[in-house]
Amino acid sequence: MQGTVNGFSYGAVTPVAAYLMACLGGALGLRCIVRTLFNNKQSSKPGWLALGAVSIGCGIWTMHFIAMIGFQVEETRLSYDVGLTVLSLLVAIAVVGIGVFIVGYGGASGGKLSVAGIVTGLGVAAMHYLGMAAIQMDGSIHYALGTVALSIVIAVVAATAALWATVSIRGFMTSLGASLVMGVAVSGMHYTGMAAVSVHLHDTTGGAQSGDSPLSLLLPMLMGPVIFLVLAGAIVMFDPLLVTGDGDTGDGDEGRPARRRRGATAGRDAEPSARRSGSLFEGFEGSEGSPSEGHRRGEYEDSKSAYEW
Repeated sequence: MQGTVNGFSYGAVTPVAAYLMACLGGALGLRCIVRTLFNNKQSSKPGWLALGAVSIGCGIWTMHFIAMIGFQVEETRLSYDVGLTVLSLLVAIAVVGIGVFIVGYGGASGGKLSVAGIVTGLGVAAMHYLGMAAIQMDGSIHYALGTVALSIVIAVVAATAALWATVSIRGFMTSLGASLVMGVAVSGMHYTGMAAVSVHLHDTTGGAQSGDSPLSLLLPMLMGPVIFLVLAGAIVMFDPLLVTGDGDTGDGDEGRPARRRRGATAGRDAEPSARRSGSLFEGFEGSEGSPSEGHRRGEYEDSKSAYEW
């Protein structure tokens, strides 16, 4: 017997809340990636990338299961396998983490960005279908393969676009826009995948009607990732470089950090004697870090005089 599927039993509440959670996780994760692009301290890069991966993973996971609160099959009650539900969270964090680290260390090169987008999109898809496998009911779920393939393509394309925007056009507003794209990736993938779902019931005698509701089962599990996202938001918001904007880059000067550009300007304006006497910008002309011509000539004359003496 075919089950009657309703994905919006709470109306627009669950889709909107799910989308906002996906955007929150995406915004925090992408800002962490941007933070590593202008921070010269390599020792802190893995920590920021890991925080970004966990933020994005928690965001897409909470998005999925908030949306699933509104999913019902009218003829049978649903429950969720706790082990598979938690495993879907770990898979989301791990697979998205691979994509985030590829971008964090590889930059915006076409090949690495494509690989990172594919991996991240597949991570979103893997989390979704593993979460669907956690559903327990007196029936079985079947999928339309064409719609499933479309949902995976949506996830990969949108995730790649979000990562490209983050590493290519930096700034707070850009990261915000990229997070909205990431929210579209997760939400679009989810609801496209749900459009592929059909349910075949095994029994209609009502034996599966007892038990807790999906709301009572999922809400306690959602609390942990939501709390983590709030704490991650506090870390990102109160990071000095992100608050002051010192680490963000503008659209010009070939995407170099603003702090480096200001240092180069100060180096050009400084007196030559100050640069030769141990200034921070000693031996630099412009922003590329090459020794000035006058400085090289001075070193040559000094060495020549010493030799003649």
